[in-house]
Amino acid sequence: MEKLNEGAVVAEPGSSSRKKTGSWRTFRPVVTDKCVACGICVLHCPEPCIELKPSKDSKASSGKIAVIDYDYCKGCLICMNVCPHDAIRKEMER
Repeated sequence: MEKLNEGAVVAEPGSSSRKKTGSWRTFRPVVTDKCVACGICVLHCPEPCIELKPSKDSKASSGKIAVIDYDYCKGCLICMNVCPHDAIRKEMER
């Protein structure tokens, strides 16, 4: 049975990890220096496009900071809404 694309941008689950889907967002989340690498944004991101990576400038005791892969980020801003440290702000896409 063939799947029909009924208006969805991405027709099958998980396909955004194979296709770059970040080009159509209006706003982009930007991680600020308030990030303490708690990982809550990573857990809530509907796409696997946020990772905790080492950073010398991080205030976190782990020395890590959240890094967003904008090729796959759809700009849903869930990460910004769940961040308990207000470390993610939105910025208009250019």
